[in-house]
Formats: sequence, structure tokens, C-alpha cells
Amino acid sequence: MKVLVIEDDMEAAAYLKKAMEEAGHSADVAHNGDDGYSMAESGTYDALVVDRMLPKRDGLSVISALRAAGDMTPALVLSALGEVDDRVTGLRAGGDDYLTKPYAFSELLARLEVLLRRQSGAEQETRYQVGDLVLNRLSHEVKRAGQVIPLQPREYRLLEYLMRHAGQVVTRTMLLENVWDYHFDPQTNVIDVHISRLRSKIEKGFDKPLLHTVRGAGYMMRD
Repeated sequence: MKVLVIEDDMEAAAYLKKAMEEAGHSADVAHNGDDGYSMAESGTYDALVVDRMLPKRDGLSVISALRAAGDMTPALVLSALGEVDDRVTGLRAGGDDYLTKPYAFSELLARLEVLLRRQSGAEQETRYQVGDLVLNRLSHEVKRAGQVIPLQPREYRLLEYLMRHAGQVVTRTMLLENVWDYHFDPQTNVIDVHISRLRSKIEKGFDKPLLHTVRGAGYMMRD
């Protein structure tokens, strides 16, 4: 996924760019509406993340101008304004989704993924598979090579998230936000403990590893 972040807060923009790259995506940044419009118009992006309040040209004007020019790239509006009327205004200006600040990166990423699925017409998956490991989201049953693997609720959530992002690096920040609902680092080894337990359950006695540690980055599920 290639994303254009249009955000005048340089620290927030840098955080988003780094988080997107850690998640295995790429991101360009513009710090005002005029630059954002020019980059969106001339570049090829899968999605736009647009702050509502921008210098030179506000975010909704950027989106409206792009829509008028026939550019239908999915746009997620970011704003500190969270009232119903504010969200309605953002959507009517051409935004495809609206996220109120402060936000969790995991939610922003999930919303972008939903926008891309809508655009491609893809249906939500009910079954994930990596190698001979299969997770059924409807029954919450996990099997490897046909053998049922019992998991605790937290282990299941961890595995589901990792399998949903199979082939991508999943960072510790993403796991803390999505699996533990922490929006800060509690400075504990909670992730390491659960990864170790999960790895033992899905790999012990089987031919090859599926859950890999990416040194200095995070974890990846791949065959």
C-alpha cells in the first residue's frame, strides 16, 4: 500500500510515515494543502490520509478539488473535530472515512485496509491460511495439518492478527494496540511471553516454522 499523508504537524506526520513503513507499506508526506493536492494529483497512491485543518488549503478543499478532477483515490480524513455535523461535512466533501484525533495507528491502518477492500470489491475473509495452518474466524477453530490446536483467547487474537497480515512485518506497536489495546508501551515482556507460547503450540511437532522473528522490526507469519 502506498499512502500520501497530508498533515501539517511535522511530528505527527513523521510518526505516521514511520508507522506505515514499519507495517510494510510506503508513505509520502506533504505539510500543507497546496503541496498535498499537487502530490495527490501527480502521484500514484492507493490511499490518502488528510488532516482537516491545513495551511494554504484545508483538507476538505483538497479532497473536493481532487473529486472534481475525477480523482477517486480513497481518502481518510483526520480531525480533532468529532461532532456528528463535522463528520457529515467531511464525508460530504468527498472523504471516504473520518477518524477523530487522538487515534490509534492500528485503527487507522485497519480503516485504510477497509477502504481498499471496498474499492476492490473484495469480501471480508472468514478463513486465513499460512502453509498447513488454518484459522477459521467463524468457529474460532485453529488447525495445523488437520490437527486441532487449542488456544487461549489472547493467543487466538494474536494469531488472527498475525495471519491477517501474513507476509508483512507486524511491529510490537501494532500488536500492543490491536491485541492488547495498549496505546503505550507498558515496558513489559508480555509480547515475548505470548509469542513464545503461541510459537510452541503451532510449531512443536510440525515440520517447519511459520512464525518468524524479524530482528529489530517485529514478527512475520509466512510459509
